[in-house]
Amino acid sequence: MKNSEILELSNEDLAARLVEEKTALTKLKFAHAVSAIENPNVIKAARRAIARISTEISARKAAAKNETASEA
Repeated sequence: MKNSEILELSNEDLAARLVEEKTALTKLKFAHAVSAIENPNVIKAARRAIARISTEISARKAAAKNETASEA
């Protein structure tokens, strides 16, 4: 998932997507543990997607917190 796609999503969509990506990563890890998956780089890509989504969520929370602090 590209950063441009992540930026277009709403907060609720980001949270849902994060759960989906974490579930997919867990399944990939189990599949790789049982028998080696064809392309182990998929696990790396899934971890990075989770990190990108998590970073955007925390950035939005920080921005919201700064907006409320500057209003008061």
